[in-house]
Amino acid sequence: MSGFSKKVLVALIAFAVLTMSASQVLAAKEVRFASVSWTGVTTKTELAVRILRSLGYEASNTMVSVPIAFKALDTGEADIFLGNWMPTQATMANKYFDKGTIEPLVASMPGAKYTLAVPTYAYEGGLQHFKDIAKYADKLGNKIYGIEEGNDGNQIIQSMIDKDMFGLGDFQLIPSSEAGMLSQVQSFTKDERWIVFLGWAPHHMNEMIDMKYLDGSTSETFGKNDGTATVYTIVRDGFVEENKNVAKFLKNLIFPISMMNQIMTTLHEKDGLKPVDAGLDWVKAHPEVYKGWLEGVTTISGEPALPAFEQYLETVN
Repeated sequence: MSGFSKKVLVALIAFAVLTMSASQVLAAKEVRFASVSWTGVTTKTELAVRILRSLGYEASNTMVSVPIAFKALDTGEADIFLGNWMPTQATMANKYFDKGTIEPLVASMPGAKYTLAVPTYAYEGGLQHFKDIAKYADKLGNKIYGIEEGNDGNQIIQSMIDKDMFGLGDFQLIPSSEAGMLSQVQSFTKDERWIVFLGWAPHHMNEMIDMKYLDGSTSETFGKNDGTATVYTIVRDGFVEENKNVAKFLKNLIFPISMMNQIMTTLHEKDGLKPVDAGLDWVKAHPEVYKGWLEGVTTISGEPALPAFEQYLETVN
């Protein structure tokens, strides 16, 4: 090989290495969240996106249904999902965990609640347990109200009906949006009509509706502990190894139940306020929380994360 040819070959190799390095840097800068249209998950995800953007990352959020969120992580089309409610999503999640394409990263919100609920007047009237629902079929119109189609909670309710668990074989699941379901519940409570619906905490429904959660959940339904749940942050396989700084941030990103209840109540009281704005207002008032989130985290260029995020907060009205 001539000297000229060797120089050309060396130049081509150097160019290829530089191109690969550049593409790796770009890939490392991109952080893709999948979320669902639940107020809490939206708020948490948009907060995480804003924080990462302040650190120099190209963070994005795509809103989909729960099954699609899992599928997006499975296929590598998304990196992170902050709404893995366990054990209620176990049937949906475990197949991906077992497959190895998705991994749980951290319990980001322990002590949550996710199960069937009723207005307090219905509870005091005798509807206190899953086995009581069928007793009051006439009062309930043989209906149980859920949220969006394909949601894991809806799937559990439908399975209970299909298997005639607790004598619910003649009942019908009424799917709706989160807002639509809550509007229906509030409409019923005005006249003290009886209704069974999918409830959860944290959520402003616990403040705006005088409600009680039913006992009787099993491992086949919403979990053995009467619907007490833990929310996990989950990531696609390989994400932690490729993005150690972001993974450190995500492990720190723990959301107290009280924080989310307060944010959701503010959103309910202030019509038109966006979830991310309510979240940022709360974060600005609680620096001890965001300082914990950013402990040991850096910007994309390796500088301490805290000053960069606080500089961003100064620009937020």
